[in-house]
Order: sequence, then structure tokens, then C-alpha cells
Amino acid sequence: MAETILDKSLYRFDEREPSYWEATTSRPKERVLQSTVNAEVAIIGGGFTGSSAALHLAKDYGIKAVVLEAGSIGWGASGRNGGFVNIPASKLSVAQLVRRFGLEETKRFFAASVEASKLPKTLAAEEGFDMKPQGRGWYTVAHHPNRMPKLREYAENLRNHFQIPCRVLDADEFRSTVHDGSEAFGGLHMDVGHALHPLSYCLGIAGAAERRGAELYSSSPVLKWERDGRRHRLLTPGGTVRADRVIIATNGYTSDRLHPSTAGRILPAISNILVTRPLTREEISQQKWVSESPVINTRTLVYYYRLLPDHRILFGARGDVSGSVQSMEQIRRRMSSEFCRIFPHLTNITFDYFWRGVVALSQKLTPSIGQLEEDKTVYYALGYQANGVATAPYAGKLVANAIGTRRPVSAPLPMAGLPTKFLFPGARPIALASAYAWYRFKDWYNDGKA
Repeated sequence: MAETILDKSLYRFDEREPSYWEATTSRPKERVLQSTVNAEVAIIGGGFTGSSAALHLAKDYGIKAVVLEAGSIGWGASGRNGGFVNIPASKLSVAQLVRRFGLEETKRFFAASVEASKLPKTLAAEEGFDMKPQGRGWYTVAHHPNRMPKLREYAENLRNHFQIPCRVLDADEFRSTVHDGSEAFGGLHMDVGHALHPLSYCLGIAGAAERRGAELYSSSPVLKWERDGRRHRLLTPGGTVRADRVIIATNGYTSDRLHPSTAGRILPAISNILVTRPLTREEISQQKWVSESPVINTRTLVYYYRLLPDHRILFGARGDVSGSVQSMEQIRRRMSSEFCRIFPHLTNITFDYFWRGVVALSQKLTPSIGQLEEDKTVYYALGYQANGVATAPYAGKLVANAIGTRRPVSAPLPMAGLPTKFLFPGARPIALASAYAWYRFKDWYNDGKA
């Protein structure tokens, strides 16, 4: 049931992306659905959301769910992102959130985001797996001096309204405690979250869910979804699941053909990642790279990066709007060039890994968690605005709690409800290309201002 909104090469569920994460993780043996099974809950999607929902249903309520994943567990964004546990999962500013949802609900949203950021270490400790945490908190770096006033204003909002610990660093402090470079003009440190190995984290959650009785099936895409009286029937190439309730946990890979209520609401966006060869101690020293905490810059079309445990640097960016092999090679070259420009002491570096994947944006610009109005037996959790490492497992837990307690999903207003459907769903790549063009112009214009 794959939807090829973008190039078909992005939807090869039978192939694992050759990422650094795949190269540094051992996968357990996976199984494919080859029979008819009955379940109280069926979950479509075996990433952070689906695995977490299965774990919390089993652990907290004794409900053994069945998870259907089109690829391998963690095949999508859950297993190939940058591993940034940061907040909040929103493309809206604080002022926009307050105008749209009110101050109290915005406070609930930030409080939930902080709670979500604590979940990785909690789950790893409780379930006994290693998600390889790094650093403390995360940084937003001012890529231009004129970005510092907004960072200071944001820090005041975080401290005064949401009680989030943070501090502002001037250029000298940033360069001496985080890293040096051509775009290091100060920054903001938020003492929430950290970095981790995303595939190890996802596989850890999935393994814990299986140990507690959940059934997880790989290479088992849902080809057809139909009703069988009060129950749902999900057909895969090798078998069928009959369930009382269904959770849609497919995020950026949500097909328009999966369910009419979620069709045309998610905008898949491509994120691309380069990983260098291991750096020598001299190279790290020359670039004055000190911190292991993740870093995101202040561009509208962001760059994000972090130092990995084996002294490699991960460098990520957006910008590709088609996903074709040709555009993939173009963005790889552009990212390599930008990396060397931003980190001038590493101009002779080579890259051992390059991969890409799809994240989920929406017109809502905040996550979407809840139940379908027209069918209360169907739940959804998706649209994490490219910030799912912290949010997606937490969303899975919220949905599991709703099912286990037979109550509505308890989420702050910014996280509740489906996003608006795109007026012309088929034109979503064009809309994204237009947005990226505007973002580039906006960054160019702002960077040219004194």
C-alpha cells in the first residue's frame, strides 16, 4: 500500500537504508506474518510510535498488540534520523502557539514535550537496553550575528513561561565550549534532551514489547483494510489480522490509500544525512569540537549536526523535493560543500555514509494524536514535524493509555486532532518546493541585513 508521493526509490520497503546506524547495530531475527491472527489492537507501523504503543499496551494494561511493518522494524524515519532528543515538535513560534491555542495549553504542550524528552532514558533503564545516549541538552547555534536577539528572546520565554532551563552563549563561549566554525556566532543551550542512537532505541523498544507479549511482524505491509462487522480486517501479502482497534502509526510514510480519514493530510519531506570518516584527535582539536550535545542552526531550512562516539561528525540537511537519484546526488554534493564551508578546518575530510529518509510535516505544524471522529476504534499518532525522536514514543504511550483506560487521548491542544487536508493533495511536492524556495530567500535576505 505504498504511496509514491515522492520518487519511488524512497519507498523500497524491502531494502534497508545503508546508514551509519544500520552499520553499528545488530538486528534480531525478524518474522513475517504468514497466518490469520486475532488481536485486541493492531498497529500499522513498526517505528517509534508503533513499537512504543505495543510496549505500553502490554506493560501497563496487559494488552498484547500485533504490529505490522512494511519494511524492517525501524525501517522509516525512526531508524535513520539524526538521533536528536529535542523539543518542541512544532514549526510554530511561541507567539503563534499562544495565539492559536492559548497560554495555558501552550504551557501544557511544553510540559508534555519535556516529559517526552525524558522517556528514552526511562525506557532504557526500565527495559534494560542501550540506546547509547550522548551529551546533555542541545544547542541552537546562531549561524549569523543577527540571529542572537531572537535566541535571547526565546530563552526568556522558555525560562519565564515554561520553566525550561536554558542559557544563552555569546560567540566566544560557544566556540570554546561547543565548536568553532564559520557559522558560530553564539547560541542557546536548552538543558532538555540529549543525543542517542535512534535505531538502537527503536529496536530496544520493539524488543521490550516482544518480551512482554506483543507480536511484531516485518515485511508485512497492509494491502487492504476492511471492516468485518465490528472488527477490522487488515490484509498483508502473507496473512490477515482481525482486530477490535487499530492504531495508525505510519507518520511520513502514511499512504493516502491506507484510510480515507488520513488521506492527503501529511506532507512527506526528505531529510538527508552525511557521516564523516572518523576524525583524528588533531582534527577535532583544530576545529575546537568539544561538545557531544546535538546542534541545530538558526536557518529556516536548517542544518543539524553532532559528534558521534567514534569521532565522526553527522551532518544533516533538507532541500530535496523529488527524491530522484539525480536530485539525491545534487544534494549530497551541496551538503559536502556546505560542511567544508562551515567547518573550514575539515576541508579535506571524506564521508563514509550518506542516506536519506522521509519525515512528516503538516499544515497543522504540530503533532496529531487522537481518535477518528467517525470511528472511535481507530487511533492515530503522526505528523511530528521532523522532531519524532522525543515525540513519537511519547505519542505511542498516550494512545496506549487511551486504549487501556478506555478514555479519550489525553494530549495538549497543540497535539490533538488531525491536520487539515491539503486542498490539492497531488500538488504537495510542488507546495514543498515553493516553501523551500521561500525559506532560502528568507535566509538569504535576513543574512544580508546588518
